[in-house]
Amino acid sequence: MTAEAAAPAVTRRRVLVVTLDTIADRMAGPAIRAWEIARALSDEHDVRVVTFGRCTRDGEGFVTEHIDVSDFRARVEASDVVVIQGFVFNAFAWLQECEQVLVVDLYDPFHIETLEVDRYKPAAERERALDFALGELRDQLRRGDFFLCASRRQRDLWLGQLAGAGRLNPDTYDDDPSMRSLLAIAPFGSPAERPVQRRHAIKGVVPGIGEDDKVVLWGGGVYNWFDPLTLVRAVDVLRARVPEVRLYFLGMRHPNPDVPEMAVAARCRELAEELGLVGTHVFFNEDWVRYEDRADYLLDADVGASCHFLHVETEFSFRTRILDYLWAGLPIVATEGDGFAELIDAEGIGRTVPAEDVDALADALETMLVDTAAAADVRAAVERVARSFTWPVVLEPLVEFCRAPRRAADAARWAGTAVDAPAPRTAAPSRVRRLVADARSAWRHLRAGGPRQVVSKVRWRLARRR
Repeated sequence: MTAEAAAPAVTRRRVLVVTLDTIADRMAGPAIRAWEIARALSDEHDVRVVTFGRCTRDGEGFVTEHIDVSDFRARVEASDVVVIQGFVFNAFAWLQECEQVLVVDLYDPFHIETLEVDRYKPAAERERALDFALGELRDQLRRGDFFLCASRRQRDLWLGQLAGAGRLNPDTYDDDPSMRSLLAIAPFGSPAERPVQRRHAIKGVVPGIGEDDKVVLWGGGVYNWFDPLTLVRAVDVLRARVPEVRLYFLGMRHPNPDVPEMAVAARCRELAEELGLVGTHVFFNEDWVRYEDRADYLLDADVGASCHFLHVETEFSFRTRILDYLWAGLPIVATEGDGFAELIDAEGIGRTVPAEDVDALADALETMLVDTAAAADVRAAVERVARSFTWPVVLEPLVEFCRAPRRAADAARWAGTAVDAPAPRTAAPSRVRRLVADARSAWRHLRAGGPRQVVSKVRWRLARRR
């Protein structure tokens, strides 16, 4: 009998993957991750991906659908395992009491990200946004049976948060002192298949970029925690030494229409205009590239760039665009300070530079664009490292968990307790507290899905009360 024949059969389960993001030809990071999680689990389970946002793309071996808030509970109750990312728990208090096994995907530390997303908004708005983020996080940490994070740095962060939430206790410690059965590392990934270019998408296609030009790619959105300004200034310096350098921003407009353009994106355009670079050395793709087409753009690039400011978001970030650079075999030039910078230096897959250092960034880009021997060595290292970041590899902890899913070892400890504190719930909330909760819920739904989602939620509440 072969080892394969002797392996026990996997019980096929019903898995629900929940995202707030748009599922379509053009997808941002959260939707891509939900999509790839579904693909990884669909070989062994019946998987359904649901979103409260727009859904126009059919699954590949799994079901995808848009749902209203009134549909959500039925989808959860029809599942064995539910994988949740983003702002979901705070809107559905009954998730705390449901019997399903809940996997919470914490790859994006949104409570820290909120500080930058809303940085240029009025103080009251910033306080409200952070309050909502912390409330969501509190609910997730209390109820989750299994948690995913993106890196070792993030694991330290989330272990601290779980400890503060009371989840590192005798029940979970005696079950597994390493806490790996409660919190696993499952970073963002890249396809196991090598990218194939079906057509040129940048070189010889974009007006102002020739077939032999050297393209530096900014491979994703332009958000407040990134520093495209230093990159634009570095290209302004570098064009005197490498006249054929071209900086291409892959996507300026987020595929989710409810996500507005951020302040740094506007400043980036303004700076490129002031320096006279637009259309000659700096180019903006105003739309978002289709998921299946991104290889055509990546393989037209010579270097992948990722620049950020040094703040707490940097410490725990996981730059998903760098996975595309690895997939496409691109040398990477990035700012120091985050987890990927350590990998770049340790594995020799590019160059790192100090934050906001224009000259150092220009020098690093020049080396990767002009020094063919150095670039060849880096590309060989990239190809080696990329194998460990494919989706089948990084999602193995989740695949393994779903083969034998179970409630957390301390699930009984929290049964019937309030979300805010471990004391038993003794009384219904006051009218004032209900009004505050309703106001917070309305704001959350407005941020997540716009006015339509708020109206849908109100109708559902009224129907339930009737």
